[in-house]
Amino acid sequence: MNPITRAVFQIQEIAVLSWRVLRGLTRPPRYWVEVVRQMDVLGFGSLAIILLTGFFTGGVLALNTGSTLQSFGVQSVAGQLVATSLIRELGPVLTCLMLAGRVGSGIAAELGSMLVSEQIDAMRALGTDPIKKLVAPRVIALVVMAPILTVICDMIGTLGGMLSSIAFLHQPTSVYLASAQKAVSLNEIISGLIKPTVFGYLIAIIGCYKGLSTTGGTVGVGRATTQSVVVSSILIIAVDFVLSKLILSTLLAP
Repeated sequence: MNPITRAVFQIQEIAVLSWRVLRGLTRPPRYWVEVVRQMDVLGFGSLAIILLTGFFTGGVLALNTGSTLQSFGVQSVAGQLVATSLIRELGPVLTCLMLAGRVGSGIAAELGSMLVSEQIDAMRALGTDPIKKLVAPRVIALVVMAPILTVICDMIGTLGGMLSSIAFLHQPTSVYLASAQKAVSLNEIISGLIKPTVFGYLIAIIGCYKGLSTTGGTVGVGRATTQSVVVSSILIIAVDFVLSKLILSTLLAP
């Protein structure tokens, strides 16, 4: 099978998997307890790396742009620049790339291990649908938690930028916060939530698909894990371009 045919075949299978997840949500049984557990494991379990990523990204952003802003005498807009960059682009993309590395790989490894050890076959034999029990809770959990983690990343990144501005640009806190406040509008917030929602879905569905299509035993599990991270990361960057264009021409049009 050539690469193009294989890619088309995989897109078709992912679309079928997505449809089965949506269809499963309309019919009982529903595993809400498992959804909450996955939100805790996948979402809150990633909080530490999201906090570190957001804080240092905001700090570096203020540090790198500070000297340029000073040369033009507009260092007072550092807060707006940091907040806008985080809300529109860096917050959603960096948060979801972190999730793809930590969570997407974990989903593929867990489901792949269950597949090669025949636990999923045993689940089917007992009358449990693995799509409802395993896939749907992970997809829902990431679709909900990715925007929440992105907002936290934006907030802690703005804080990191403020500390960096105070320490290295000697900018008063009130000036930075007043500038950052200008970047927060309803359309900016909505646009900042659309991206992580889509990215969260992509991470979850790719991780589940790679896990459930694992072949080749334990070696195949490692291969599926790597492919999950690579495919999710590339899709996040590619889809980000498309969404940015749509958002700029609609929600954020001047």
